[in-house]
Amino acid sequence: MPLKVKPSAQQQRPASHATSSPRGDSPTYTDELADISPSSAFKSELLSALRVEMALIFKTELQAALTENLSNIKAELLAVKSELTSNITTVQLDVRALKDTVGELETSCSTCADDITTLQAKVQQLSTDLKKLDNKCDDLEARSRRNNLRLMGISEDFSTTSTGISTLLKEAFQLEKEPLVDRAHRTLQPKPKPGERPRPIVVRMHYHSDCVDILRRARTQQRITVGGTRVSVFPDHTQRTARARAAFNDVRRQLREIPGIRFGLLYPARLRVTHNGMEKEFNSPDEASVFIKSLKA
Repeated sequence: MPLKVKPSAQQQRPASHATSSPRGDSPTYTDELADISPSSAFKSELLSALRVEMALIFKTELQAALTENLSNIKAELLAVKSELTSNITTVQLDVRALKDTVGELETSCSTCADDITTLQAKVQQLSTDLKKLDNKCDDLEARSRRNNLRLMGISEDFSTTSTGISTLLKEAFQLEKEPLVDRAHRTLQPKPKPGERPRPIVVRMHYHSDCVDILRRARTQQRITVGGTRVSVFPDHTQRTARARAAFNDVRRQLREIPGIRFGLLYPARLRVTHNGMEKEFNSPDEASVFIKSLKA
């Protein structure tokens, strides 16, 4: 917009009305000041008008820019708000679903914990019952073997008939008559190759007294020889008892090397040691090993 500056009164005044100097035609210092003042006032008014006009222009442009920017910011904020609202709704649904799942898991865990506690009690009771039944079965098996003998060292060519075993026992232990044998058989192991150790023979005696008498004679005699073959006679123990007694083999070997000591295995697996007139019994090989170390110290 072009600026229209209204001329001042002095500018409208005609030059013919200018005051002449009292000293003729030459201008004075006062006249020069009078000529300069109107020009400075004009410049000041012009600058003031320019400032106002520029301020209006800046204000208008600034308002337009701010209005446009605010509109854009408002639109963006609305989009962000809509997106956040959608996300919050989704998160709330997920949290609600997780809350339901956690509740179900807590219920399931509580039920499982109760079941585990019940099962632990049952397993403990069943373990106790199983141990009792196992001990009872082992005892019944051991009782069923009370009349059995186990013969070691008899050749594989020897006949395992009841009559043959009865005759062998009479000759080996110088019995008055042949003991009554119900049955006899080799253990259920693969047949050994030539030169290998023959399989043991399990003999079922009819009378328990004959079985006890033969075992007593076997402990008394140092060597049992039949037809030039050395024969060993042992009780027919169960597998559990046999393993428990075999665990003392190393301890018994060490005891044989100590002079002046007597020892023996008691049923089912207890080691009795007699030393200097004192008897001690050990239920485990470790206890016996500690005692042997004390004797050697």
